[in-house]
Amino acid sequence: MIHPPAMPRRKNVPTQRPSTIRLRASLLAEANAIVEREYASELSLDDIARRVASSRRQLQRAYAEIGHTTFRDYLTRVRMDRAAEMLSGQTLTVREVAHRVGYRQPAQFAKAFRRHRGVAPSDFRASASARVAASHPLEARAAA
Repeated sequence: MIHPPAMPRRKNVPTQRPSTIRLRASLLAEANAIVEREYASELSLDDIARRVASSRRQLQRAYAEIGHTTFRDYLTRVRMDRAAEMLSGQTLTVREVAHRVGYRQPAQFAKAFRRHRGVAPSDFRASASARVAASHPLEARAAA
């Protein structure tokens, strides 16, 4: 028996039903909202899945297929973005920032920050203060 050749798959065409895509997008949005609000607490994929009334696997698929990332990578990105904001403010120590974004060990935070931003937290803070001084020279002189 001769079978017709398989049709080549077209790129960028969803293979899921539209309802599946909508469900996963909704799960992702709910999960991301929890991460954005509670990034400083201990969050796990299982906990988030339970809270959005989904299975762990469905939430993993939502992150992979809709978000093009993983839960852990998204959580780390949110934490590092918040840490960068806090470090730019100059009022908290690196240790305090680490704790406020959900790290118990400042060394673990510093390693993650370096991996994510390409620079140590203390160096990031120094460059942030240099940028502020350069953009507001009169204020920097008055503070000195």
